[in-house]
Amino acid sequence: KERVSLGLKQTSDDPWVDVEEKYSVETRIMGKVVSITDYGVFVELEKGIEGLVHISEMSWSRHVKHPSKIVSLHDEVEAVVLTLDKERKRISLGMKQLEPNPWNHIEGKYPVGSEVEGTVRNLTDFGAFIELQDGVDGLIHISDLGWKKIKHPSEILKKKEKTKAMVLSIDKENCRISLGIKQLQPDPWDDISKNYPIGTDVTGVILKVTGFGAFAEFGDGLEGLIHISQLSSEKVTHPEKAVKVGDQIKAKVIKVDTTQKKIALSIKAFK
Repeated sequence: KERVSLGLKQTSDDPWVDVEEKYSVETRIMGKVVSITDYGVFVELEKGIEGLVHISEMSWSRHVKHPSKIVSLHDEVEAVVLTLDKERKRISLGMKQLEPNPWNHIEGKYPVGSEVEGTVRNLTDFGAFIELQDGVDGLIHISDLGWKKIKHPSEILKKKEKTKAMVLSIDKENCRISLGIKQLQPDPWDDISKNYPIGTDVTGVILKVTGFGAFAEFGDGLEGLIHISQLSSEKVTHPEKAVKVGDQIKAKVIKVDTTQKKIALSIKAFK
């Protein structure tokens, strides 16, 4: 027996024939959401033609975790044609392009040196991300959270709390803003020579022990080096035998270098 294959779609015109005329790049369209996936939504422009709005093209905000947070199935949505591939029958659409790009006038709204307020969105090992407005996040590097050294940003900030910071730099091309909290506070090194002249007695805590000595924290987050030769009045060959991390110590300031921001301490001189 011979078999004959039939097709219903062949009885109607192919809607992709003149697709370039109907849906050229930058054309605004209206369509119906026919499918929602983790990576975006498919919008029916007409029978036989669908376009994809990738999740990254749905909003200027970087905090959209799923397309269903913005649209629902069968919603009528407006979008812009971003790319068209007639041969592969693919159309890329964008919804955020219908809204002003918040980064277009970013330097005017958040000039370098200005004080801003935002919400802590995320904490990482290297810093904190602060949302200044929808679609605009700034990063506070861990070294700019405070003058005192910390191990993790969670020691200073908590997610969802409001915080103030200073704008340090703007990279408009890559949509990046660097922020700092410590820049809103007095630098303890500005008055270091006055507050800690040579010969001052200090109380501190050992932060780190190395082969050449130990680092101690004292005052308002200041850090000083106790050289191996200054750990004791007796000869020390192994610093870890003289002091341990967490030890409370008393020492004298024996050198201050404001240019390099270094302080030398001596336990031997105190004793």
